[in-house]
Amino acid sequence: MSTATPRSDADHCFVCGQANPIGLRIRFALDGDRCRGEYTSSTDHAGFDGVTHGGIVFAVLDDAMANWFFLQGARGYTAKSEIRYRNPMPIGASAVAECELVRRKGRLVMLRARLVDASGTDDAGPTVFAESDASFMLEDFGRLEGQ
Repeated sequence: MSTATPRSDADHCFVCGQANPIGLRIRFALDGDRCRGEYTSSTDHAGFDGVTHGGIVFAVLDDAMANWFFLQGARGYTAKSEIRYRNPMPIGASAVAECELVRRKGRLVMLRARLVDASGTDDAGPTVFAESDASFMLEDFGRLEGQ
């Protein structure tokens, strides 16, 4: 996976900011045409019944998508997002968030992300905790210029 120089204006991002004392501090990186990051939930991220709060799960997916273009030097904002929760994510579970481009039209970038159990797969494949489709409006295209 390739890494990019972190931007100092994101140091306090709740999900990926490395200087946020109460944040998740997920390190995202580009791996080919995908953005990936690893996350392990803790009791501080609980909803109820030993399950990771759905808002935390959504924040991880939203940030995986934002980092897809962020790590390419682009800037943008979430315009619209939809999430589908597939399986509860137990507290203490480790997961991989990954994002890929669905399509791009001018300033509008449509992305898809999913949060998958990092512990492996069973006969049916990896456990998917949640999936999200979102649209982002880019302000600065960075390395995406001309794509």
